[in-house]
Amino acid sequence: MKELLQILFVASFFVSMTSASIADNFNDALPVIGVDVTKKEHNLWRIEAEVGSAAAQNNIGIIYEKGQGVAQNDKEAVKWFSMAAEQGFAIAQYNLGVMYFLGRGELKSDRTAAKWFRKAAEQGHANAQNNLGFMYKKGQGVTQSNRLAVMWYRMAAEKGNAVAQNSLGTMYENGQGVAQSYRVAMKWYRMAAEQGNMVAQNNLGLMYIRGFGVKKSDVDAYAWWVVAVTNNYERARSNIEIAQKNMTSTQIIRGKRIANQIQRRLGM
Repeated sequence: MKELLQILFVASFFVSMTSASIADNFNDALPVIGVDVTKKEHNLWRIEAEVGSAAAQNNIGIIYEKGQGVAQNDKEAVKWFSMAAEQGFAIAQYNLGVMYFLGRGELKSDRTAAKWFRKAAEQGHANAQNNLGFMYKKGQGVTQSNRLAVMWYRMAAEKGNAVAQNSLGTMYENGQGVAQSYRVAMKWYRMAAEQGNMVAQNNLGLMYIRGFGVKKSDVDAYAWWVVAVTNNYERARSNIEIAQKNMTSTQIIRGKRIANQIQRRLGM
């Protein structure tokens, strides 16, 4: 059976140079099986799924959700995810939570989404932990609690989930559910940025330009915004344009040089 590969989807929202940093908040992409699923593989998974294999049931769900080798069908995807989730299969529980959160295949239900995210999160599924943190932050499907949002964000962040690291950074920056600390916010933004998270890269630039938790540096701010734009975060471009008006040509050259160094380090 092919290995399931997790893909992170990063949600992006507008941020200006003068605004507070922002959180990615939510992972809503499901795992993928592969570019091509052969009929033989599909038939084998279905046989295994029908005799109770949770992993196979989850795979069949993904096939229907993606329309890989079959007609795309969200209701069928939910059916198979549900079968696997009821057996305690964490990936399927996460997938089912995403489907309910987005209202795909079933009526949208934040409460049911939170229920399945919690079951997966309690098994250590990092994306589910991040999503549960998001739901506590927003009060969607659960009673709003910044403290519990921080708790779940931290669990995911400590597993290396870049989206959660960035979101945890915003909680520390804003003092939500935790004692306010620019220094700690900077730590989490940097960890996410070094993993290639484009929102965190933009946020890191904001921290440098304002001197929050780090020595103020227009050059370093500029460099991280260049990296964010190169990483397809187009909304950082306005920050670059504003910064350039207050920088000398020498500073801009230094900023570009630092950006190049960062990009090489990150394999961009």
